[in-house]
Amino acid sequence: MTKYVIKGGRQLHGTVEISGAKNAAVAIIPAAMLVEGTCRIENIPQISDVTMLLNILKRMGARVRTVDRNTMDIDCSGVRTYKADFDIMTKIRASYYLIGALLGRFGKAQVAMPGGCNFGSVRPIDQHIKGFMAMGAEIEYQNGLVAARARDGALHGADIYLDVASVGATINVMLAACFAKGVTRIENVAREPHIVDVANFLNAMGADIRGAGTNVIKIRGVDKLTGGSYALIPDQIEAGTYMAAVAGAGGSLLIRNVIPKHMDCITGKLEEMGVQIEEGEDQMLVSRTGPLHRINVKTLPYPGFPTDMQPQIATVLCLAHGTSVITEGIWDTRYKYVNELIKMGADITVDGRKAIIEGVDHLNGASVKAWDLRAGAAMVIAGLCARGVTEIDGVNYIERGYEDLVEKLRAVGADIESVDVPDPEETEIIKIG
Repeated sequence: MTKYVIKGGRQLHGTVEISGAKNAAVAIIPAAMLVEGTCRIENIPQISDVTMLLNILKRMGARVRTVDRNTMDIDCSGVRTYKADFDIMTKIRASYYLIGALLGRFGKAQVAMPGGCNFGSVRPIDQHIKGFMAMGAEIEYQNGLVAARARDGALHGADIYLDVASVGATINVMLAACFAKGVTRIENVAREPHIVDVANFLNAMGADIRGAGTNVIKIRGVDKLTGGSYALIPDQIEAGTYMAAVAGAGGSLLIRNVIPKHMDCITGKLEEMGVQIEEGEDQMLVSRTGPLHRINVKTLPYPGFPTDMQPQIATVLCLAHGTSVITEGIWDTRYKYVNELIKMGADITVDGRKAIIEGVDHLNGASVKAWDLRAGAAMVIAGLCARGVTEIDGVNYIERGYEDLVEKLRAVGADIESVDVPDPEETEIIKIG
């Protein structure tokens, strides 16, 4: 087991290089299942979610070759099974993209129900299933598995309206539709940058997808996709997390390898709080020297403020003067991390989807836990801002989505280290023996 130990109170100064987009990588890797030949994917982040997905593909018969640290060659030509590994699938949320990819390729798929972060309520895949069924798939649930089969051996084009602008459903239906006969039209789709990235990847391999980034996506089925090369976009949420870190801790960071347009929804709120931001072509200089101001935030689908930045911005607002209100507009609840911040001296009251934050003078170091990926990032930010020492358990969640987080923070002045600690169960076994 590992935990992070942070001695807070240090400002951040220097340069941070942003990695490839986690949310694009975990969709594009399963999308390689649709491609005949080798896909060379560049700018892949070295995170545990990526490792698990690559292991799933390898167990199914794919050839995966490391070109360099962030470049992989993936060849799924040798895959003959439509059944994915049960044990790994249950550990990662994005494994559900294999339903769409396998259904598109084989006309059938058998995939375990996905795992990953749990925000305290069910994260359904009903919109995914709705899309698959509209294209002619039959769906059964069997002992924790989703079994999908095209009634006529292959899917057909359809008009699909998503009841909510679901990122996962948008991508999954898009994957399944690549080989569907005719045209598939998906309305009320999500518009996040990584959805556009997935569409661009598929088009680079020979798909015919139009409208990604708008409210309607049209996919004309093709006979096959062939290999090629593609580089992932930078990670919007990783960049936003470092922006929030310097906003809370103070200092000045040059954040490189970003697409500033993707950051507008985050940049606007940080500037409202008193953070200075200068944009370049592919970089942003983020500084904070004065006091933080209260703001109100509501999470919304892109181009609104992202739900994946909600815990990080809430942590910074703990140190802002006055009363701030956060409204979670995507999930029923995403506030499990609040009790951890309260341990550190934060003054937060949760009422349904709202969190009312009364700014405090400072946070104090404490032993806290990462309850999910972005809540874990919030705990790191809190530790950087706090007086004293913060110890964070559950860092396996953080390492699902942040490449070299400890090393990147240390390089800009943070006092943070990753420490191995005994597994409590192993310790108990030793005591009993």
